[in-house]
Amino acid sequence: MLRSQGRSSPTSCPPAWAGGVLDAGRAPAYSPAANRPPSHLLRASVTSLLKTLFTWWNGATTGIHFTIARRGRFVGQDDYGNRYYEAKDARDSYGKHRRRWVIYNGYAEASKVPPDWHGWLHYTFDEPPTVAPLLTKPWEKEHRPNLSGTIYAYRPKGSLARGGERQRATGDYEAWTPE
Repeated sequence: MLRSQGRSSPTSCPPAWAGGVLDAGRAPAYSPAANRPPSHLLRASVTSLLKTLFTWWNGATTGIHFTIARRGRFVGQDDYGNRYYEAKDARDSYGKHRRRWVIYNGYAEASKVPPDWHGWLHYTFDEPPTVAPLLTKPWEKEHRPNLSGTIYAYRPKGSLARGGERQRATGDYEAWTPE
């Protein structure tokens, strides 16, 4: 109706030959293939989804995320990025304690939980470290997770992981030989 009267619709675009506003920059036309994320990102997101659905060692499963969203409340987060939750009530808990959960940041490894949060998870402390921080002595070392099996693991001289070369035995050592 508007076109027959020589006017355009407020929702229509002027044609490109008329110097339309949307085509002012002469940008290439929209292409679904050009706006699709790279295939490696799609593979990564599909892989991440499958890991979440079917594995427990790559973080929390979908079931535990659902349970925590329904029944838990966020308590805090540690320096490693692990997130801690506590049940809102004691209806699905064992005994008199409310359930407590940790969602690991990355690979699920229990040694990644610092001592203060470990104590709270195991009901040694009633209050989480966000409310009542654990007092540390000046001689105590900072918590480090177990690094065995990683590239950061300790490898002494002579270890096969360091090439298997070690110093020769000194004069005070005599190898045993059977008689």
